[in-house]
Amino acid sequence: MKIPHLRWWIAGLLALASGLSYMDRQTLPVVIGEIQKVIPVSDQEYARLSLLFLLAYGIMYAGGGKLMDVLGTRWGYALMLSWWSLATFMQGTVSSVFGLSAARFMLGMGEGGGFPGSAKAVSEWFPAKERSFAFGIFNTGSSLGAILAPPLIALIVLNSTWRWVFFIAGGLGFVWVVGWLFLYNIPSRHKLLTTEEGDYLKAEINEQPDAVRVSWLGLFRIRQVWGLLIAKLLSDSAWYFYIFWLPKYLGDVRHLDIKQIGYYAWIPYVGAGIGSFIGGWLSAYLIRRNLSIDTSRKIALGISAACMPVALLIAASPLSIAILFFSMAMFGHQFWSTIVQTLAADMFPPRTVGSVAGLMGAVGSFGGVLFSLLTGWLLTAYGSYVPLFAIAGVMHPLAFVIILLVVRKVEMVIPAEGEKIPALV
Repeated sequence: MKIPHLRWWIAGLLALASGLSYMDRQTLPVVIGEIQKVIPVSDQEYARLSLLFLLAYGIMYAGGGKLMDVLGTRWGYALMLSWWSLATFMQGTVSSVFGLSAARFMLGMGEGGGFPGSAKAVSEWFPAKERSFAFGIFNTGSSLGAILAPPLIALIVLNSTWRWVFFIAGGLGFVWVVGWLFLYNIPSRHKLLTTEEGDYLKAEINEQPDAVRVSWLGLFRIRQVWGLLIAKLLSDSAWYFYIFWLPKYLGDVRHLDIKQIGYYAWIPYVGAGIGSFIGGWLSAYLIRRNLSIDTSRKIALGISAACMPVALLIAASPLSIAILFFSMAMFGHQFWSTIVQTLAADMFPPRTVGSVAGLMGAVGSFGGVLFSLLTGWLLTAYGSYVPLFAIAGVMHPLAFVIILLVVRKVEMVIPAEGEKIPALV
């Protein structure tokens, strides 16, 4: 039996994976109060748990991308999601802070391979004119996971214990892996692909000759790679600040209790999900209107970067307006993120996309670590979020300037075999 429009089913499966990723990483923050009734976890220890996750996430983002290129997307993604599902499940079995730390580090390692795997899958299944929309679909899954996780986790806790949150969340990941292995393969080997879709993909994606092989270390000699890395470092620093510090800001500065935080904190993620979807759609629409890939991507990046300075208005605004500005900032970032992730597939051949996307994600995660350390220092020194919102508000416009000056043109960087390699300098 053939499956019509199989590539869009695969995009939906990738969206489910990103949703599971965000749900699994939110399990601990949501149930930490219940865990502390059994396992004493201080604020410092909780901060270290978050840092361990981000550290492993950043390291494995780069390693996971390379793993995808070595093992292939099908088995590489199955391995990564099985790993992080096992780590999620293990958190339900621990009885000490050390056990939580080990499981949280393992979770970060597994999830680090998720987005590079999705980027590689999109590069294998979608032509340039559809690619940003496909990225938008799977990126939207992360926002949906963040929106749905708190009420679902609370429901499980109310009807069972906190340990079952991890057992159920980890089990769902293994179910996904079974579906992935059944549904995914590259187009040339897929037995469920219709003839019409196969011909379309062959004409649109495989029309270019094989590209020059570039080693993982050789990527650091390419100017455009550095432009993408610096832009990702800047923009992801602001993103991790928003998602890690929003609940704490609402409690410390706006004096909301846990129930009120739960009432408000999910709203910005709706904005994030809409941003992912619209960002991917707009760039694809512009290409269909005969704009070049370079122009369409830069228009989308410019619009998203222009949304971000609203963060400067958060601290001085009433609560409801502050939540609106938070939502606009998270809308802008996910709009931006969808396009930036697409650039790796636009500029590098499929067998290199995983490595480039992995490096981008790793650098972004390390940026989040550095911004978190800066946040702690500034709050201790000045006791105010105002300078932090000011810094976060200018990161994306600065990243956009870096793309214009360093990346310059969105086009395939690595030429075909036998051709001169002007990009490697």
